[in-house]
Amino acid sequence: MLNFRYKPGKMINKIPKQPQLEMYQTVLVNFINLNHELCQLANKIDWDGLEADLASYYSEIGRPAVPVRTMVGMLLLKQIYNLSDESVVTRWMENPYWQHFTGEVYFQYKPPFNPTDFVHFRKRMGEKGMERILKESIHLFSEAEIRQAVKEVRIDTTVQEKNITFPTDRKLYLKVIQYCIRNAEKEGIKLKRTYPREIKRIINALRFSHHPRNIKKKKKLERQLYRIAVKVYNDFLDQVEYKTEAYNEELDLMYAVLTQKKEDSNKVYSLHEPEVHCIAKGKDHKKYEFGNKSGFAYSRYGKIILGAIGFEGNPFDGHTLEPQLEQVKELTGLKPRYAIVDRGYRGKSEIDGIKIVMPKNLKRESRYLKKKREERCRSRSGVEAVISHLKIDHRMLRNYLSGVLGDKVNTLMAAAAYNMKLWMIRQRESIFYFIRFLFLQPPILILGYNKTVGSKENGDL
Repeated sequence: MLNFRYKPGKMINKIPKQPQLEMYQTVLVNFINLNHELCQLANKIDWDGLEADLASYYSEIGRPAVPVRTMVGMLLLKQIYNLSDESVVTRWMENPYWQHFTGEVYFQYKPPFNPTDFVHFRKRMGEKGMERILKESIHLFSEAEIRQAVKEVRIDTTVQEKNITFPTDRKLYLKVIQYCIRNAEKEGIKLKRTYPREIKRIINALRFSHHPRNIKKKKKLERQLYRIAVKVYNDFLDQVEYKTEAYNEELDLMYAVLTQKKEDSNKVYSLHEPEVHCIAKGKDHKKYEFGNKSGFAYSRYGKIILGAIGFEGNPFDGHTLEPQLEQVKELTGLKPRYAIVDRGYRGKSEIDGIKIVMPKNLKRESRYLKKKREERCRSRSGVEAVISHLKIDHRMLRNYLSGVLGDKVNTLMAAAAYNMKLWMIRQRESIFYFIRFLFLQPPILILGYNKTVGSKENGDL
């Protein structure tokens, strides 16, 4: 049984700035390298400002909660290193740099909280709270760099896949049957029939139904499975009628599954994630993806993500452009001059004084302006590599957070983690170049003379 040092509650809790030192505990700063990139990042982040801004999401009464720095730090480590809620808590106990990053003074041997507290914290912060964390990641960079980065932003959308299986009619029918049987047992209801043998026979017969010669057989078996699902559903509905208020949402969802047709729009693809949409990519390796659409604003100069939004469903790209630019202005305090997009954003050439640049043929355009526009459009492809990093390195390849809020939170935290990892890489490279300048350059250059030029013959300084 794990013992937790903090207990979740409503009232905000803070880490003491000048803690009382204890003789028999190991102080972290005594044995870690304070020039480590995570230590430098911890010193750069404005934790006091974050706590002040996020304090409004807590109640003034109740048991003290886990400190804001601990929760935000753990969320960032989770996204930066692509870990699950359980894994990041386990590895936190092994890594002194992670403990220092989250504000600990002594090396800890117990987890700071239960991994389920991540769920409560994400729901408490919501979209606006996570936007504040993204804003902090942007302002890690200098004001001059941000001002230069905002001038021209590259905007693109991608699909964030949800953690669901590939939807087929037979899978959905089976889930409806399993749900009805499971809840009937829970409520003490005895269904007329549950068809265990028939369902097993149909599943075994459908194993090789993808073969062209088995198409008729496949359709016949799926009709049988559909009739069984309808009978079990109706039986459960009749007997649970006195408790329908508790099952209203689930029963409506199952009714939609059993009545939807192939050509319908807004179909249900998953019972546990009904907000999932089918989004066509038009690419050979993956023609369809099931999830939501996320948009990113990426600077042409500086490689900083200036905005990230998780949209509900599958909106037209042109309709996502205005909220994306509004978010960039809100997070940076500056208005972009140019927004570089692809042809999917066609419709507007200017929004609130921001020029929209996309590949197209314009009449009476000078050669110079045409060359500049083509150069900007070619640079737009750089955002594709950023999206790949977000998916593979920062937990956007498959979203395990539930609901629409989970889509938005995961998008924002992935962008914040990308910016912070970029900042750490720059710090690492700057230290590497400084060391190389000191130790790997020829000694003749370090001493300040050059024998080939003949400026100094001796090395006396």
